[in-house]
Amino acid sequence: MPSASPVIRLSCKSQSYEWGKLGSDSKVAQLAAASPEFKSDAALPYAELWMGTHPNGASVSIDSPARTPLRELLTKENLGAKIHSQYGGDLPFLFKVLSIRKALSIQAHPDKQLAADLHGRFPDIYKDPNHKPEMAVALTPFEAFINFRPLHEIRAHLREFPEFRALIGDETAAAFESHVDRKDEDISKNKGSLKSLFKRLMESKQEDIEKQLDILIKRIHAEQKLSTTKGSNANGSESVKLYELVDRLHSQFPNDVGSFCAFLLNYVQLQPGESIFLAANEPHAYLSGDCVECMAASDNVIRSGLTPKFKDVDTLVNCLTYNHGPAHTQIMRGEPYQATKHSVLYDPPIEEFSILRTTLAGGESENVGGIDGPSILVVTDGSGALKYVGEEGKEVEVQAQTGYVFFVAAGTNVTLTGAANKGHFTAYRAFCA
Repeated sequence: MPSASPVIRLSCKSQSYEWGKLGSDSKVAQLAAASPEFKSDAALPYAELWMGTHPNGASVSIDSPARTPLRELLTKENLGAKIHSQYGGDLPFLFKVLSIRKALSIQAHPDKQLAADLHGRFPDIYKDPNHKPEMAVALTPFEAFINFRPLHEIRAHLREFPEFRALIGDETAAAFESHVDRKDEDISKNKGSLKSLFKRLMESKQEDIEKQLDILIKRIHAEQKLSTTKGSNANGSESVKLYELVDRLHSQFPNDVGSFCAFLLNYVQLQPGESIFLAANEPHAYLSGDCVECMAASDNVIRSGLTPKFKDVDTLVNCLTYNHGPAHTQIMRGEPYQATKHSVLYDPPIEEFSILRTTLAGGESENVGGIDGPSILVVTDGSGALKYVGEEGKEVEVQAQTGYVFFVAAGTNVTLTGAANKGHFTAYRAFCA
């Protein structure tokens, strides 16, 4: 039977993938430890915590003796009539926490039209006909690739890195440089030039990739291009960061064309609370760190590098928008949410989800107010309480500690309070309204 409570505490499934952080170093493991049945293993990589109704990692009610799956508890009332009708009685999003030790693949997600086409033709690879826009908000210092660099930066890299130029080929490289030097304001021509360059890189022969990477990595070390303290970027040089990044990617994925993508894609370093939105048909890759991530309910990924999985190079090359611009324009920091004092809103240009972050000092409270649609809330730091009006109009207050996850029904007025003398309390809430 569906729960009558407007707030349901959830037990959520952690996923162990090879790229995840190990044991208690993983934010995923730290949060999953709030579920009584979770037992951490120091040797296991804990990569993702899934919060939602996805069948591969469905959340269940922690207070139900039968551990009822969240999907079975969803109703027209707790989803809201609009969301219930629009999304077939299910949540339109999957909420996650990710802990990344090793880079994820160079990838993009198809838009709805392409997703339907790919699913129809290759259902074993592309599992559903839906798009998969994503947003990531950093919990710890976080690195990623997102979208293409400005054209003049790519031109500079063709000149600074002879190995990159050799792989592209001088004819293609020279044509790109000539186009950039003309400062053509025709957007379609700029994108076409960038596509030609990217296509040439991604279609390079494996023996050529291996040869040029071998030359590049040996040169990096012979010329002492790395900072003296590994990963310190001591002199603050963007060139040093780039050399170190290429060296690290090569160590994780030897002889993979994805290492050369560092010269084409924006490299961003997010601080906690900063975010990026990954629209359909835009290239990206998470590289390291911990984040909360929300996405439309889909499994569709088009991969092309930094992965042992299937690489669909032709589809990726032809689906990308080839938008390009400075790295700093990709970073979002959230906006004040309505009349709240301690909450910020990350609101991507899609209908499936938005994210709220609430940060409280000990003893502070925040009333977020009722949201028209369903939401899932996870406490990522600290301890406190969550207060709401339950059955028969009675006020209910429950603990809200690190790792606690709650489903909150549409229209439910929630107050969060940070525990006194316990430091900061932070919660993230994905919702659709």
